[in-house]
Amino acid sequence: MVIQLLGRLLTCFEKSDEISQHLAVDQNWTKTDFKAAVAFARTMEDGPNCLNIDLEELKIFLVQKRGFLLRLLENPNLLEHGRFTGLLWATFHLTEELAVRPSMENLPNADSNQLSMDIQRVYRSLAAEWVSYVEHLKSDYPFLFPLVTRINPFKEHPSTVVA
Repeated sequence: MVIQLLGRLLTCFEKSDEISQHLAVDQNWTKTDFKAAVAFARTMEDGPNCLNIDLEELKIFLVQKRGFLLRLLENPNLLEHGRFTGLLWATFHLTEELAVRPSMENLPNADSNQLSMDIQRVYRSLAAEWVSYVEHLKSDYPFLFPLVTRINPFKEHPSTVVA
């Protein structure tokens, strides 16, 4: 779900190439690279443009994942991690903002701006947590790390194929 959401939302950022350059984890990344990527993700200035994404498709995707997100929120072990809990709440909020709208067509500018801020909040947090997760895999579960680098949503052509 995370990789799908990161990839879908990346398309609504004007500077998606720059974001990809900073977050395209590869086999050679060091602790310094991971630290810089997390810092970049948390402070991304480039805001998304809701006109660059199919909001109806995003709505369907997130509403379908609502049960999964709720189960994560019910897990007391995950709630001990404040940043992760913030990510879950931000994602729930975005899901609700989309779910309560009967249509994504002809949204007023104020609504588009609100959704853009919500998407940016989710994206910053999700990207930072994903990079931290990948760093954790590299250090503690190195057998899982290569697959994650191959299917990285910030690569131009992510693939499960070992090259």
